[in-house]
Amino acid sequence: MTPVTTWEFIALALAAGLVGFSKTAVSGANTVSLAVFAALLPARESTGVLLPILIAGDVLAVLTYRRHAHWPTLWRLFPAVGVGVVLGTVFLMWADDDGVATSIGAILLLMAAVTVWRRRAAARQEEKAPAAAARWKAPSYGVLGGFTTMVANAGGPVMSLYLISGGFRKLGFLGTSAWFFLIVNSSKVPFSVGLGLIDKESLLLDAALVLFVVPGAWLGRKCVERIDQLLFERLVIAATVVGGIQLLVR
Repeated sequence: MTPVTTWEFIALALAAGLVGFSKTAVSGANTVSLAVFAALLPARESTGVLLPILIAGDVLAVLTYRRHAHWPTLWRLFPAVGVGVVLGTVFLMWADDDGVATSIGAILLLMAAVTVWRRRAAARQEEKAPAAAARWKAPSYGVLGGFTTMVANAGGPVMSLYLISGGFRKLGFLGTSAWFFLIVNSSKVPFSVGLGLIDKESLLLDAALVLFVVPGAWLGRKCVERIDQLLFERLVIAATVVGGIQLLVR
């Protein structure tokens, strides 16, 4: 593990706090945290350090919103997500850092653009999704979500766009997302250990950073009550775009 300076640790701590905020308020905003970790640490090492911090945020989110999850949606997604995680693991075996960042950034921007287009068309009542497209929606988003979460811990924006496109309101969105990522991120740990992304040194840094997740989650819980639905959805999409651009230009 590359040593970090005091200023780098402060930046990582703020990014860890943003993870907590994103888990309880604006899901997808932690792509900014992903970019900070990738900028201050080697890209592959950064994914291993960030994963336990994400899991800590997932635990806090589940404790907060556990009663609002929509389990039928989760069961539809899990098989496809499993395929995506396996594909992401294989991809990590040979892809370099630049290839990973470019691929994920492009996917996030594409998904944001598609979601905005679909919502505008639906608002004009000009779009009626055919049954075939609806059947492929969960598998396609699931594979993308599993792939992006494995290679760069960037599955949040993809799944956020899926839930928004499904018409989830704030609490249902946050509850379903919380359970989804607690289960998926926990399942990624053996793969990450096997790839050498998590080791004793990375866990020592995690032990110092995870404390900052708690105040971030508390702040997010307070803020989400004051964010209306339209602003909530716009913030999620905006965070997705920002995260995608950061991955492309870093």
